Amino acid sequence: MTVAEHHLDNTSHLARRVTDRVSAMIAYWDSDLICRFANSSYLEWFGKTSDEMIDKITLPELLGPLYDKNLPYITAVLAGSPQTFERDIPLPDGTIRHSLANYFPDIVEGETRGFFVHVADISVQKQVEYRLMQSTELIYAQNEQLVNFANIVTHNLRSYSGNLASLLDFFQLAGDQEEKDEIFKYLQGLSKAFSDTVANLTELVAVPNLGKRNLEQVDLLKTVENAISSIAMQIRSCKAQVSVAVDPDLRLVTNPAYFESIVLNLLTNALKYRRADRLPLIEISAFAEQDEVYLSVKDNGLGMDLDRDGHRLFRMNNTFHGNSDAKGLGLFITKTQIESLGGRIHVESRVNDGSTFSIVFPSKPTDL
Repeated sequence: MTVAEHHLDNTSHLARRVTDRVSAMIAYWDSDLICRFANSSYLEWFGKTSDEMIDKITLPELLGPLYDKNLPYITAVLAGSPQTFERDIPLPDGTIRHSLANYFPDIVEGETRGFFVHVADISVQKQVEYRLMQSTELIYAQNEQLVNFANIVTHNLRSYSGNLASLLDFFQLAGDQEEKDEIFKYLQGLSKAFSDTVANLTELVAVPNLGKRNLEQVDLLKTVENAISSIAMQIRSCKAQVSVAVDPDLRLVTNPAYFESIVLNLLTNALKYRRADRLPLIEISAFAEQDEVYLSVKDNGLGMDLDRDGHRLFRMNNTFHGNSDAKGLGLFITKTQIESLGGRIHVESRVNDGSTFSIVFPSKPTDL
């Protein structure tokens, strides 16, 4: 062996030792897609020995189903264009590794003789990226819940303050003690409902996942009756008739603050959007079927053109009847609360013929 040959052999041996110490996959494929070199990491990733790989195996044989996915990059690198791409590589033991692959053309005298492969394992980076994405999604969801919570507080307390003001006005205008005593009973009922709402909202603040925690068994009939009682004077002043068809044994596992807010908002909306030429008639019903609970609130009020406005119905800051006290938040909050509890809402309505809001809840949420 000449000195030059000995030097070349030492250089090749050193190159092999160096590449075998590298954690990345390094290989060389000729223009016929036959493997001419593969370092130990490359062999380990694919569960092959050097004798099985070098000068024997073809790239389609090695990659199997992955070959068709990589073919555009292989074609491009053999045409002389370097390629970089990410790929999930299934290993012989069934696990998946995330990789960043680089193909570099081996061009000699203008001809591509093959290409060099460098594939780095980026599984750890992908896991960190995934955890960051989850954290970002969690923060976004919590921010949405906080905004929703703030809207609940604003909307519900506004409703109570309005009813309190009305009751105080009625109290001042009362003609005798008997009428004052009756109004005072309404004030007591309103005070209790307000205290219950504040207590429920306070409990919500104490948990990190608003609306999805603090689930408990709720008595539907009692919740509906409490909502009616809290706006009793408003119902009376409108001369509205409210009928309730709810099984006294019907229960729902849900967040009581959210559910109370949903019922109260649908009830006050039915009064707010009543027709001036007829007495308001509101029908509240609920029943259970299989693993779901159905609740509906039907009125004979103004109704709306769903073909024209249905797509805007649950959006924030959208109003439809020109009421001076309408803020365009109520139905947006209601739909958000319903969906956060795993439920869904459907509306049927016709102009001047009233509306029916139908809600479906899972009776025992399992994924909240």
